[in-house]
Amino acid sequence: MPKTILIAGESWVTHSVHIKGFDSFTTDSYEEGVQWLRQALERSGYTVEFMPNHLVPTGFPVEIADLQRYAAIIFSDVGSNSLLLNPTSFLHARTTPNRLDLLADYVAGGGSFAMVGGYMSYAGIDGKARYTGTAIERILPVSISATDDRVELPQGRQPEVIRETHSIMRGLPVRWPSFLGYNRFSPKLEGEVLMRCGDDPFIVVGTWGRGRTMAFASDCGPHWAPPPFLEWEYHDRFWAQALDWLTSQTDEQ
Repeated sequence: MPKTILIAGESWVTHSVHIKGFDSFTTDSYEEGVQWLRQALERSGYTVEFMPNHLVPTGFPVEIADLQRYAAIIFSDVGSNSLLLNPTSFLHARTTPNRLDLLADYVAGGGSFAMVGGYMSYAGIDGKARYTGTAIERILPVSISATDDRVELPQGRQPEVIRETHSIMRGLPVRWPSFLGYNRFSPKLEGEVLMRCGDDPFIVVGTWGRGRTMAFASDCGPHWAPPPFLEWEYHDRFWAQALDWLTSQTDEQ
């Protein structure tokens, strides 16, 4: 039976104003950046359910039994407000479960969670993702900044594997293709740093209760993750091995 992974986030709507002399008009577009990660996991035998950003406030589970349908849950570019401001509470002033706390309970009971970097991950652009001080920071193996945590690298920088023997890193080159940016975070004492980008941790893994967690500093699609990484021959293998480790019930490292 294939393991099912839930990916939440990785979509956006662009509203543009076009000014042409005296006149102006607007256009709107909807885009997704999940396809590279989704296809990598599906090609590796996983079943993937994708919940785009605009569906998260109403669609993300409010019962732990619904979370337990998934072998792992991945947040990528979805801010904490989308989870915390359930319309039932925000629009109708009625209590609802805190879905970040619920996710922590899911991991503690043996679930798996990963956060992928982006402008609405960790602290995010202008600090607007706001995961610092939440249950997500508690379960991740990293400490999150309270302010804008982006490291922009238009010149590119190659991350390097520093823990080659870990099962996530097995068979992968030590030096990876360049990335164009990432979120800067600090590893907790119990976190295990697998990769660095310059002086900063790039991939950190850990445990919470009976579950496993991973912090991936950069994005799973453009612009921070450019074509040399997305089209890299080891791209799918990395994501497959990461999810294999996250969802494993053994003590293998």
